[in-house]
Parts: sequence; C-alpha cells; structure tokens
Amino acid sequence: MKAEAATDAVRLQGVEYRWNARDPFCLSIGEFEVSRGERLLLLGASGSGKSTLLSLLTGIALAQAGSLEVLGQRLDELSGSGRDRFRAEHFGIIFQMFNLLPYGVVIDNVLLPLSFAPERRARATAAGGTESEARRLLSALGLPADIGQQTAATLSVGQQQRVATARALIGSPEIIVADEPTSALDDDRQQDFLDLLFGQIDATKATLIMVSHDRRLARHFTRVVQLTDILATSKRESDKR
Repeated sequence: MKAEAATDAVRLQGVEYRWNARDPFCLSIGEFEVSRGERLLLLGASGSGKSTLLSLLTGIALAQAGSLEVLGQRLDELSGSGRDRFRAEHFGIIFQMFNLLPYGVVIDNVLLPLSFAPERRARATAAGGTESEARRLLSALGLPADIGQQTAATLSVGQQQRVATARALIGSPEIIVADEPTSALDDDRQQDFLDLLFGQIDATKATLIMVSHDRRLARHFTRVVQLTDILATSKRESDKR
C-alpha cells in the first residue's frame, strides 16, 4: 500500500478516543504534527496516555472523532485489515518488552515483518537479499556474526533489544515508533543503543517517534514534547494500557 507524499509524517486534528463507551478515560488532542525526518521524543509519566497515543498513530486503535493522517493517508478511511497492511508497510515498531518470538531464531524474528509488507520486502531484497540485509542490520547494531541462528530466548536483554530494533528497521519503513526502548538499560548502554539506532535511521531518513518517561534522553532529539502539553484526559490511563 503506497502512501502519498506529504510534508508531515503524522498530523492529528481534533482527535478524541475512548476504549469503550463506558470508559470514563477520554484522550483528546487538539492539533499535533510530526514532520518527516524528525527525531521526536514524547515525554510522559505512566498513565499519561502514551500507549493509547501510539495505538492511534499506528492504527491499532481508531479515533471516534477528528482526523489522523499518516504520510498523507487518513487512517479512518482504511478498513481494519487495511490499517494492518498500512502499519506493516510504513511503521517499524520497537516494543518496550521487545515482543520477539522466544523460540524462533534471530534471523526469523528480524525477517518477520517482511511476510506482511511486500514493499518493505522488495526494498530489503534490492539491498542484497532479505537474509543478507537482516545480517547487515544485526552487525550494524553491534551483534556478533553468529547470533542469527540463536533462539531469542537465549539472548540477553540488550541483545533482544537490538534484535527488536533490526526487526523494526528492516525494509526501511518511513516511521520508526519506539515505546520506552531504553528503560531496561543503564546509562552507558542507553548511549550506545541510541548512537546505533540514530546511525541506522539517518541512513534511511526515517522519522523517529520515541515515547519515554526519562527526561535525560531529551538532548538526543530534534524536538521534545511533553504529552501533557498536547493531551487533555478526563482520567489517568491505567498502567496496563
């Protein structure tokens, strides 16, 4: 699914969302844009609405009111399956808990998004082959050459994080979304990881949207936004969202 050319990677106007009709929690966003190529850090405490916002941006959840455009495409104009295909093609997602297949080998974990994204698969193939591109990303992220056939469950937390990052980057999606990806790392490893991540993102000119509660990360980003400045909520989000 091809996205239209647009100055903004993401544009939200008048967006409102409730998880269900009985839920008093309402997420309300007047206006918010993310430019293509930005490195944006969204700062917010637990329960401030970070995960709900990411669900809206990636089309996992659909707003009940307002307009949400990604790469020029209004997400409410797509069916549920259409949003799934759009997300697979245009988003690389680094989850807080990494969400690797624990008994799958590393290479298969990295290649997994290409099964659902023909355009990303074509770009990875053109770069020298999908497996070769997966191994290149793993190497660029500082992982040893023989890690590809290890199962994800045998890896350290830092290694799992880098495999999850390679999975998000493969096929050069236009937008990388990262949900608290450094929360389990000490300061030195945070710096190493961000240097590697930014190096790969700079090579593809992708847009980066990272959410975190850690204000120390702010100096690494081109723009920092406090979620409280753009969100109005009637109830604090539950910890499990």
